Amino acid sequence: MEIRPPNHQKIPLCAIDSIPSKLWVKFPLKKSTFLPKTRYQLANMLEALQYIYTHSEWNAQVFQLLEAKISAGKKRTGRQGMSLWEIFVLGQVRLCLNISYDQLHFMANDSELLRGILGVLPTDFSAGKQYEYQTIYDNVGLLDEQLLRELNDVIVELGHQVFKKEAAGLRVKTDSFVVETHVHYPTDYNLLWDSARKCIEIAEQLPVPGWRKHAHWKRRLKGLMRQVGKTTRSGGPNKARRLKKATRAYLKKARALEGKVTAAIATHSPSAPADVARMDGLRYYQETLIKHIDLVDRRLIAGEQIPHQEKLFSIFQPWTELIKKGKRRPSMEFGKNLAVTSDSCHLIVDWELAEGRPDSELIEEVAERLDQKYHLQSLSVDKGFSSRSVKANLEAFIPEVIMPKKGRRTKAERAAETAPAFRRLKNAHNAVESNINELEHRGLDRCPNRTAGWLRPVCGTGHHRL
Repeated sequence: MEIRPPNHQKIPLCAIDSIPSKLWVKFPLKKSTFLPKTRYQLANMLEALQYIYTHSEWNAQVFQLLEAKISAGKKRTGRQGMSLWEIFVLGQVRLCLNISYDQLHFMANDSELLRGILGVLPTDFSAGKQYEYQTIYDNVGLLDEQLLRELNDVIVELGHQVFKKEAAGLRVKTDSFVVETHVHYPTDYNLLWDSARKCIEIAEQLPVPGWRKHAHWKRRLKGLMRQVGKTTRSGGPNKARRLKKATRAYLKKARALEGKVTAAIATHSPSAPADVARMDGLRYYQETLIKHIDLVDRRLIAGEQIPHQEKLFSIFQPWTELIKKGKRRPSMEFGKNLAVTSDSCHLIVDWELAEGRPDSELIEEVAERLDQKYHLQSLSVDKGFSSRSVKANLEAFIPEVIMPKKGRRTKAERAAETAPAFRRLKNAHNAVESNINELEHRGLDRCPNRTAGWLRPVCGTGHHRL
Protein backbone atom coordinates (compact mmCIF):
# COMPACT_ATOMS: atom_id res chain seq x y z
CA MET A 1 0.00 0.00 0.00
CA GLU A 2 1.34 3.45 -0.88
CA ILE A 3 0.85 6.95 0.41
CA ARG A 4 1.46 10.23 -1.40
CA PRO A 5 3.13 12.97 0.64
CA PRO A 6 2.57 16.60 -0.41
CA ASN A 7 5.37 16.48 -3.01
CA HIS A 8 3.55 13.56 -4.74
CA GLN A 9 6.51 11.21 -4.48
CA LYS A 10 5.35 7.64 -3.84
CA ILE A 11 6.57 6.25 -0.53
CA PRO A 12 5.93 2.58 0.37
CA LEU A 13 4.41 2.43 3.84
CA CYS A 14 6.08 -0.80 4.82
CA ALA A 15 9.58 0.40 3.92
CA ILE A 16 9.68 3.29 6.34
CA ASP A 17 13.34 2.85 7.28
CA SER A 18 14.38 3.10 3.63
CA ILE A 19 12.93 6.61 3.14
CA PRO A 20 15.70 9.13 2.41
CA SER A 21 16.22 11.54 5.30
CA LYS A 22 15.66 14.56 3.06
CA LEU A 23 12.04 13.49 2.58
CA TRP A 24 11.24 13.71 6.28
CA VAL A 25 10.76 17.46 5.93
CA LYS A 26 7.80 16.75 3.67
CA PHE A 27 6.71 13.64 5.58
CA PRO A 28 6.79 14.53 9.30
CA LEU A 29 5.34 11.38 10.87
CA LYS A 30 8.69 10.19 12.21
CA LYS A 31 9.59 13.70 13.36
CA SER A 32 6.33 14.33 15.27
CA THR A 33 7.07 15.15 18.90
CA PHE A 34 4.83 14.83 21.95
CA LEU A 35 4.53 16.77 25.19
CA PRO A 36 6.71 14.95 27.76
CA LYS A 37 5.15 13.57 30.94
CA THR A 38 1.58 14.04 29.72
CA ARG A 39 -1.23 11.73 30.78
CA TYR A 40 -3.55 12.76 27.95
CA GLN A 41 -4.65 9.53 26.31
CA LEU A 42 -4.46 10.81 22.73
CA ALA A 43 -0.80 11.83 23.00
CA ASN A 44 0.11 8.47 24.52
CA MET A 45 -1.77 6.55 21.85
CA LEU A 46 -0.31 8.57 18.98
CA GLU A 47 3.17 7.99 20.36
CA ALA A 48 2.45 4.24 20.37
CA LEU A 49 1.23 4.45 16.76
CA GLN A 50 4.38 6.35 15.81
CA TYR A 51 6.44 3.56 17.38
CA ILE A 52 4.59 0.94 15.33
CA TYR A 53 4.97 2.91 12.11
CA THR A 54 8.68 3.59 12.49
CA HIS A 55 9.65 -0.02 13.29
CA SER A 56 9.46 -2.10 10.16
CA GLU A 57 8.98 -5.47 11.92
CA TRP A 58 5.69 -4.21 13.38
CA ASN A 59 4.30 -1.98 10.62
CA ALA A 60 4.87 -4.80 8.13
CA GLN A 61 2.55 -7.07 10.13
CA VAL A 62 -0.07 -4.34 10.60
CA PHE A 63 -0.19 -3.40 6.92
CA GLN A 64 -0.23 -7.01 5.81
CA LEU A 65 -3.42 -7.54 7.81
CA LEU A 66 -4.99 -4.26 6.67
CA GLU A 67 -4.21 -4.86 3.03
CA ALA A 68 -5.51 -8.44 3.09
CA LYS A 69 -8.84 -7.28 4.53
CA ILE A 70 -9.42 -3.88 2.93
CA SER A 71 -7.47 -3.81 -0.34
CA ALA A 72 -7.75 -7.43 -1.48
CA GLY A 73 -9.38 -7.72 -4.91
CA LYS A 74 -9.75 -3.97 -5.39
CA LYS A 75 -8.26 -2.07 -8.31
CA ARG A 76 -6.07 0.96 -7.61
CA THR A 77 -8.38 3.29 -9.52
CA GLY A 78 -11.13 5.77 -8.72
CA ARG A 79 -11.34 8.81 -6.51
CA GLN A 80 -8.70 9.75 -3.96
CA GLY A 81 -9.65 8.10 -0.68
CA MET A 82 -7.59 7.12 2.36
CA SER A 83 -4.47 5.04 2.79
CA LEU A 84 -4.52 2.01 5.07
CA TRP A 85 -2.50 3.90 7.67
CA GLU A 86 -5.01 6.75 7.76
CA ILE A 87 -7.89 4.30 8.25
CA PHE A 88 -6.01 2.55 11.05
CA VAL A 89 -5.11 5.78 12.89
CA LEU A 90 -8.54 7.40 12.64
CA GLY A 91 -10.23 4.22 13.87
CA GLN A 92 -7.95 4.28 16.92
CA VAL A 93 -8.50 7.99 17.62
CA ARG A 94 -12.28 7.74 17.45
CA LEU A 95 -12.44 5.13 20.17
CA CYS A 96 -9.55 6.43 22.26
CA LEU A 97 -11.35 9.76 22.75
CA ASN A 98 -14.89 8.30 22.59
CA ILE A 99 -15.93 10.87 19.98
CA SER A 100 -18.47 11.01 17.17
CA TYR A 101 -17.63 10.93 13.47
CA ASP A 102 -18.31 14.68 13.34
CA GLN A 103 -15.65 15.34 15.98
CA LEU A 104 -13.28 12.93 14.24
CA HIS A 105 -13.85 14.76 10.94
CA PHE A 106 -12.99 18.06 12.61
CA MET A 107 -9.82 16.73 14.24
CA ALA A 108 -8.58 15.05 11.06
CA ASN A 109 -8.68 18.42 9.29
CA ASP A 110 -7.60 20.64 12.20
CA SER A 111 -5.31 18.88 14.70
CA GLU A 112 -1.67 19.44 13.75
CA LEU A 113 -0.42 16.56 15.89
CA LEU A 114 -2.96 14.09 14.48
CA ARG A 115 -2.29 15.18 10.90
CA GLY A 116 1.41 14.68 11.52
CA ILE A 117 0.82 11.07 12.57
CA LEU A 118 -1.51 10.60 9.60
CA GLY A 119 1.32 11.76 7.33
CA VAL A 120 -0.67 14.56 5.67
CA LEU A 121 0.82 17.59 7.44
CA PRO A 122 2.59 19.79 4.84
CA THR A 123 5.41 22.21 5.68
CA ASP A 124 4.96 24.57 2.74
CA PHE A 125 2.05 26.55 4.30
CA SER A 126 -0.50 24.83 2.05
CA ALA A 127 -3.72 23.31 3.38
CA GLY A 128 -2.63 19.78 2.61
CA LYS A 129 -5.02 16.88 2.30
CA GLN A 130 -8.57 17.61 3.49
CA TYR A 131 -10.97 14.83 4.52
CA GLU A 132 -14.65 14.62 3.74
CA TYR A 133 -17.00 13.34 6.43
CA GLN A 134 -18.38 10.53 4.28
CA THR A 135 -14.88 9.35 3.33
CA ILE A 136 -13.98 8.93 7.01
CA TYR A 137 -17.31 7.29 7.86
CA ASP A 138 -17.13 4.76 5.04
CA ASN A 139 -13.48 3.79 5.49
CA VAL A 140 -13.23 3.55 9.28
CA GLY A 141 -16.24 1.22 9.22
CA LEU A 142 -14.17 -1.30 7.24
CA LEU A 143 -12.39 -2.38 10.44
CA ASP A 144 -14.46 -5.42 11.39
CA GLU A 145 -14.18 -7.66 14.43
CA GLN A 146 -12.01 -10.37 12.86
CA LEU A 147 -9.51 -7.80 11.59
CA LEU A 148 -9.44 -6.13 15.01
CA ARG A 149 -8.67 -9.44 16.71
CA GLU A 150 -5.74 -10.03 14.36
CA LEU A 151 -4.43 -6.48 14.85
CA ASN A 152 -4.85 -6.86 18.60
CA ASP A 153 -2.61 -9.95 18.57
CA VAL A 154 0.13 -7.91 16.90
CA ILE A 155 -0.24 -5.10 19.47
CA VAL A 156 -0.13 -7.59 22.36
CA GLU A 157 3.01 -9.23 20.96
CA LEU A 158 4.63 -5.81 20.69
CA GLY A 159 3.57 -4.95 24.24
CA HIS A 160 5.05 -8.15 25.61
CA GLN A 161 8.34 -7.34 23.90
CA VAL A 162 8.38 -3.77 25.24
CA PHE A 163 7.53 -4.89 28.80
CA LYS A 164 9.93 -7.87 28.57
CA LYS A 165 7.37 -10.47 29.53
CA GLU A 166 8.73 -13.49 31.35
CA ALA A 167 9.20 -16.72 29.45
CA ALA A 168 6.67 -18.49 31.70
CA GLY A 169 3.04 -18.78 30.69
CA LEU A 170 0.69 -15.81 30.69
CA ARG A 171 -1.20 -14.80 33.83
CA VAL A 172 -4.61 -13.48 32.77
CA LYS A 173 -7.70 -12.05 34.45
CA THR A 174 -11.25 -12.19 33.04
CA ASP A 175 -14.30 -10.18 33.99
CA SER A 176 -17.45 -9.01 32.22
CA PHE A 177 -19.34 -5.74 31.97
CA VAL A 178 -22.25 -4.31 30.01
CA VAL A 179 -21.64 -2.25 26.88
CA GLU A 180 -24.80 -0.19 26.95
CA THR A 181 -26.83 0.69 23.89
CA HIS A 182 -28.21 4.21 23.51
CA VAL A 183 -31.86 3.51 24.37
CA HIS A 184 -34.48 5.14 26.54
CA TYR A 185 -36.05 3.12 29.34
CA PRO A 186 -38.28 0.68 27.43
CA THR A 187 -41.91 -0.06 28.22
CA ASP A 188 -44.34 -1.76 25.89
CA TYR A 189 -46.52 1.35 25.56
CA ASN A 190 -43.65 3.75 24.74
CA LEU A 191 -42.19 1.24 22.26
CA LEU A 192 -45.65 1.17 20.67
CA TRP A 193 -45.40 4.95 20.33
CA ASP A 194 -41.90 4.65 18.79
CA SER A 195 -43.24 2.19 16.21
CA ALA A 196 -46.26 4.37 15.41
CA ARG A 197 -44.13 7.50 15.10
CA LYS A 198 -41.74 5.87 12.64
CA CYS A 199 -44.62 4.47 10.57
CA ILE A 200 -46.14 7.95 10.26
CA GLU A 201 -42.81 9.63 9.45
CA ILE A 202 -42.02 7.14 6.69
CA ALA A 203 -45.53 6.89 5.24
CA GLU A 204 -45.94 10.66 4.83
CA GLN A 205 -42.79 10.68 2.64
CA LEU A 206 -44.27 8.14 0.22
CA PRO A 207 -46.37 9.22 -2.78
CA VAL A 208 -49.57 7.71 -1.37
CA PRO A 209 -52.79 9.58 -0.46
CA GLY A 210 -54.33 9.74 2.99
CA TRP A 211 -51.44 11.17 5.04
CA ARG A 212 -52.20 14.88 4.92
CA LYS A 213 -52.99 14.91 8.65
CA HIS A 214 -49.83 13.05 9.70
CA ALA A 215 -48.98 15.72 12.30
CA HIS A 216 -52.41 15.27 13.92
CA TRP A 217 -51.91 11.49 14.10
CA LYS A 218 -48.57 11.94 15.88
CA ARG A 219 -49.95 14.47 18.38
CA ARG A 220 -52.97 12.32 19.15
CA LEU A 221 -51.00 9.09 19.62
CA LYS A 222 -48.35 10.77 21.76
CA GLY A 223 -51.02 12.31 23.96
CA LEU A 224 -52.73 8.96 24.45
CA MET A 225 -49.35 7.29 25.22
CA ARG A 226 -48.55 9.92 27.85
CA GLN A 227 -51.99 9.48 29.40
CA VAL A 228 -51.35 5.74 29.78
CA GLY A 229 -47.97 6.43 31.35
CA LYS A 230 -49.35 9.02 33.74
CA THR A 231 -52.15 6.68 34.85
CA THR A 232 -49.67 3.83 35.33
CA ARG A 233 -47.43 5.91 37.62
CA SER A 234 -50.18 7.64 39.61
CA GLY A 235 -52.37 6.30 42.38
CA GLY A 236 -55.87 7.26 43.46
CA PRO A 237 -59.23 5.48 43.46
CA ASN A 238 -60.29 3.20 40.61
CA LYS A 239 -56.77 3.14 39.13
CA ALA A 240 -57.28 -0.21 37.34
CA ARG A 241 -60.48 1.03 35.66
CA ARG A 242 -58.90 4.33 34.60
CA LEU A 243 -55.81 2.54 33.26
CA LYS A 244 -57.89 0.16 31.13
CA LYS A 245 -59.92 3.05 29.77
CA ALA A 246 -56.80 5.00 28.77
CA THR A 247 -55.21 1.88 27.28
CA ARG A 248 -58.28 1.01 25.19
CA ALA A 249 -58.32 4.53 23.69
CA TYR A 250 -54.59 4.24 22.92
CA LEU A 251 -54.97 0.82 21.31
CA LYS A 252 -57.98 1.94 19.26
CA LYS A 253 -55.95 4.74 17.68
CA ALA A 254 -52.91 2.48 17.19
CA ARG A 255 -55.01 -0.16 15.41
CA ALA A 256 -56.52 2.51 13.16
CA LEU A 257 -52.98 3.59 12.24
CA GLU A 258 -51.95 0.01 11.56
CA GLY A 259 -54.87 -0.29 9.11
CA LYS A 260 -53.73 2.85 7.26
CA VAL A 261 -50.17 1.53 7.06
CA THR A 262 -51.37 -1.82 5.71
CA ALA A 263 -53.38 -0.02 3.01
CA ALA A 264 -50.36 2.15 2.09
CA ILE A 265 -48.13 -0.92 1.72
CA ALA A 266 -50.76 -2.74 -0.40
CA THR A 267 -51.40 0.18 -2.78
CA HIS A 268 -47.86 1.50 -3.32
CA SER A 269 -45.41 -0.15 -5.71
CA PRO A 270 -42.05 1.63 -5.26
CA SER A 271 -39.86 2.30 -8.27
CA ALA A 272 -37.21 4.73 -7.05
CA PRO A 273 -34.43 3.25 -4.87
CA ALA A 274 -35.26 5.67 -2.06
CA ASP A 275 -38.89 4.52 -2.03
CA VAL A 276 -37.80 0.88 -1.94
CA ALA A 277 -35.71 1.61 1.16
CA ARG A 278 -38.59 3.49 2.77
CA MET A 279 -40.96 0.60 2.11
CA ASP A 280 -38.55 -1.85 3.75
CA GLY A 281 -38.42 0.40 6.80
CA LEU A 282 -42.19 0.81 6.83
CA ARG A 283 -42.70 -2.97 6.80
CA TYR A 284 -40.27 -3.41 9.70
CA TYR A 285 -41.91 -0.73 11.85
CA GLN A 286 -45.35 -2.12 10.99
CA GLU A 287 -44.23 -5.47 12.42
CA THR A 288 -43.04 -3.83 15.64
CA LEU A 289 -46.30 -1.83 15.78
CA ILE A 290 -48.38 -5.01 15.56
CA LYS A 291 -46.16 -6.74 18.13
CA HIS A 292 -46.51 -3.97 20.71
CA ILE A 293 -50.25 -3.55 20.17
CA ASP A 294 -50.48 -7.21 21.16
CA LEU A 295 -48.13 -6.80 24.16
CA VAL A 296 -49.96 -3.73 25.51
CA ASP A 297 -53.32 -5.46 25.12
CA ARG A 298 -52.14 -8.61 26.90
CA ARG A 299 -50.39 -6.83 29.79
CA LEU A 300 -52.59 -3.82 30.57
CA ILE A 301 -56.02 -5.12 29.48
CA ALA A 302 -55.82 -8.89 30.07
CA GLY A 303 -53.41 -8.59 33.03
CA GLU A 304 -51.03 -11.19 31.58
CA GLN A 305 -47.36 -11.35 32.61
CA ILE A 306 -45.28 -11.21 29.42
CA PRO A 307 -42.46 -13.80 29.16
CA HIS A 308 -39.00 -12.23 28.97
CA GLN A 309 -38.13 -13.84 25.62
CA GLU A 310 -41.09 -12.12 23.93
CA LYS A 311 -40.02 -8.62 24.96
CA LEU A 312 -38.19 -6.16 22.75
CA PHE A 313 -36.12 -3.47 24.46
CA SER A 314 -35.53 -1.18 21.48
CA ILE A 315 -37.05 -1.09 18.01
CA PHE A 316 -33.98 0.75 16.70
CA GLN A 317 -31.37 -1.58 18.24
CA PRO A 318 -33.26 -4.86 18.54
CA TRP A 319 -30.16 -6.77 19.72
CA THR A 320 -30.36 -4.90 23.07
CA GLU A 321 -30.65 -7.19 26.09
CA LEU A 322 -31.81 -6.58 29.66
CA ILE A 323 -28.92 -7.61 31.92
CA LYS A 324 -29.06 -7.93 35.70
CA LYS A 325 -25.73 -8.53 37.43
CA GLY A 326 -27.04 -8.46 41.00
CA LYS A 327 -25.71 -4.96 41.74
CA ARG A 328 -27.60 -2.40 43.78
CA ARG A 329 -26.76 0.38 41.35
CA PRO A 330 -27.42 0.01 38.54
CA SER A 331 -29.79 -2.86 39.22
CA MET A 332 -30.35 -3.41 35.50
CA GLU A 333 -28.58 -2.37 32.30
CA PHE A 334 -29.54 -2.44 28.63
CA GLY A 335 -26.93 -3.53 26.11
CA LYS A 336 -24.58 -6.46 25.55
CA ASN A 337 -22.54 -8.39 28.09
CA LEU A 338 -18.86 -8.38 27.14
CA ALA A 339 -16.17 -10.54 28.78
CA VAL A 340 -12.71 -8.91 28.72
CA THR A 341 -9.39 -10.59 29.50
CA SER A 342 -6.22 -8.69 30.41
CA ASP A 343 -2.73 -9.88 31.33
CA SER A 344 -0.11 -8.78 33.85
CA CYS A 345 1.02 -6.02 31.44
CA HIS A 346 -2.53 -4.58 31.43
CA LEU A 347 -2.97 -5.45 27.75
CA ILE A 348 -6.39 -6.56 26.52
CA VAL A 349 -5.60 -10.00 25.10
CA ASP A 350 -9.13 -11.24 24.39
CA TRP A 351 -12.83 -10.36 24.46
CA GLU A 352 -16.02 -12.33 23.96
CA LEU A 353 -19.67 -11.30 23.56
CA ALA A 354 -22.00 -13.23 25.84
CA GLU A 355 -24.99 -13.21 23.43
CA GLY A 356 -27.40 -14.24 26.17
CA ARG A 357 -25.06 -16.80 27.76
CA PRO A 358 -24.11 -16.69 31.47
CA ASP A 359 -20.50 -15.90 32.41
CA SER A 360 -19.82 -19.50 33.46
CA GLU A 361 -20.45 -20.69 29.88
CA LEU A 362 -18.04 -18.13 28.40
CA ILE A 363 -14.87 -18.71 30.36
CA GLU A 364 -14.02 -22.18 29.08
CA GLU A 365 -14.16 -21.05 25.44
CA VAL A 366 -12.04 -17.98 26.23
CA ALA A 367 -9.46 -20.00 28.17
CA GLU A 368 -9.01 -22.60 25.42
CA ARG A 369 -8.51 -19.87 22.80
CA LEU A 370 -5.95 -18.05 24.95
CA ASP A 371 -4.06 -21.19 25.91
CA GLN A 372 -3.52 -22.01 22.23
CA LYS A 373 -2.02 -18.55 21.67
CA TYR A 374 -0.02 -17.89 24.82
CA HIS A 375 0.11 -21.02 27.02
CA LEU A 376 -1.60 -19.88 30.21
CA GLN A 377 0.04 -20.13 33.61
CA SER A 378 -2.92 -18.79 35.60
CA LEU A 379 -6.48 -17.61 35.04
CA SER A 380 -8.51 -15.66 37.60
CA VAL A 381 -12.24 -14.83 37.56
CA ASP A 382 -14.78 -13.68 40.13
CA LYS A 383 -17.71 -15.56 41.67
CA GLY A 384 -19.98 -14.71 38.75
CA PHE A 385 -18.06 -17.26 36.64
CA SER A 386 -18.13 -19.97 39.29
CA SER A 387 -18.96 -23.51 38.14
CA ARG A 388 -17.59 -26.76 39.56
CA SER A 389 -17.55 -28.59 36.23
CA VAL A 390 -15.98 -25.67 34.36
CA LYS A 391 -13.28 -25.30 37.01
CA ALA A 392 -12.41 -28.99 36.72
CA ASN A 393 -12.11 -28.66 32.92
CA LEU A 394 -9.90 -25.59 33.21
CA GLU A 395 -7.58 -27.21 35.77
CA ALA A 396 -6.86 -29.94 33.20
CA PHE A 397 -4.70 -27.55 31.14
CA ILE A 398 -4.12 -24.43 33.33
CA PRO A 399 -1.82 -24.85 36.36
CA GLU A 400 -3.50 -22.19 38.52
CA VAL A 401 -7.26 -21.50 38.27
CA ILE A 402 -8.58 -18.82 40.61
CA MET A 403 -12.36 -19.27 40.72
CA PRO A 404 -13.93 -18.47 44.12
CA LYS A 405 -16.94 -20.61 44.91
CA LYS A 406 -20.42 -19.18 45.39
CA GLY A 407 -22.18 -19.93 48.67
CA ARG A 408 -20.96 -22.24 51.43
CA ARG A 409 -17.55 -23.89 51.09
CA THR A 410 -16.29 -27.18 52.40
CA LYS A 411 -13.29 -27.37 54.71
CA ALA A 412 -11.03 -28.35 51.80
CA GLU A 413 -12.37 -25.55 49.59
CA ARG A 414 -11.89 -23.03 52.40
CA ALA A 415 -8.30 -24.17 52.87
CA ALA A 416 -7.60 -23.92 49.13
CA GLU A 417 -9.04 -20.40 48.89
CA THR A 418 -7.05 -19.15 51.88
CA ALA A 419 -3.73 -20.47 50.59
CA PRO A 420 -1.12 -17.70 49.99
CA ALA A 421 -0.82 -18.37 46.23
CA PHE A 422 -4.60 -18.29 45.76
CA ARG A 423 -4.99 -15.08 47.78
CA ARG A 424 -2.14 -13.39 45.92
CA LEU A 425 -3.68 -14.08 42.50
CA LYS A 426 -7.18 -13.25 43.76
CA ASN A 427 -5.95 -9.84 44.94
CA ALA A 428 -4.16 -9.28 41.62
CA HIS A 429 -7.45 -10.03 39.82
CA ASN A 430 -8.78 -6.62 40.86
CA ALA A 431 -6.55 -5.02 38.20
CA VAL A 432 -8.99 -6.13 35.49
CA GLU A 433 -11.60 -3.82 37.05
CA SER A 434 -9.22 -0.92 36.40
CA ASN A 435 -8.74 -2.11 32.80
CA ILE A 436 -12.51 -2.24 32.29
CA ASN A 437 -12.92 1.22 33.81
CA GLU A 438 -10.38 2.59 31.34
CA LEU A 439 -12.16 0.90 28.43
CA GLU A 440 -15.44 2.48 29.53
CA HIS A 441 -13.78 5.89 29.55
CA ARG A 442 -12.28 5.27 26.11
CA GLY A 443 -15.40 4.46 24.15
CA LEU A 444 -16.92 1.27 25.55
CA ASP A 445 -19.38 2.85 27.98
CA ARG A 446 -21.89 2.75 25.14
CA CYS A 447 -21.93 1.01 21.79
CA PRO A 448 -20.78 3.70 19.32
CA ASN A 449 -22.15 2.09 16.13
CA ARG A 450 -25.76 1.77 15.00
CA THR A 451 -25.25 -0.92 12.35
CA ALA A 452 -26.11 -4.57 11.97
CA GLY A 453 -22.54 -5.44 12.89
CA TRP A 454 -22.91 -3.70 16.23
CA LEU A 455 -19.39 -4.46 17.43
CA ARG A 456 -17.60 -2.71 14.58
CA PRO A 457 -15.10 -1.43 15.56
CA VAL A 458 -15.69 -1.43 19.31
CA CYS A 459 -13.08 -3.69 20.84
CA GLY A 460 -9.42 -4.41 20.67
CA THR A 461 -8.42 -1.20 18.97
CA GLY A 462 -5.57 -0.29 21.24
CA HIS A 463 -5.90 1.23 24.66
CA HIS A 464 -2.52 -0.29 25.41
CA ARG A 465 0.14 1.17 27.60
CA LEU A 466 3.06 1.20 25.17
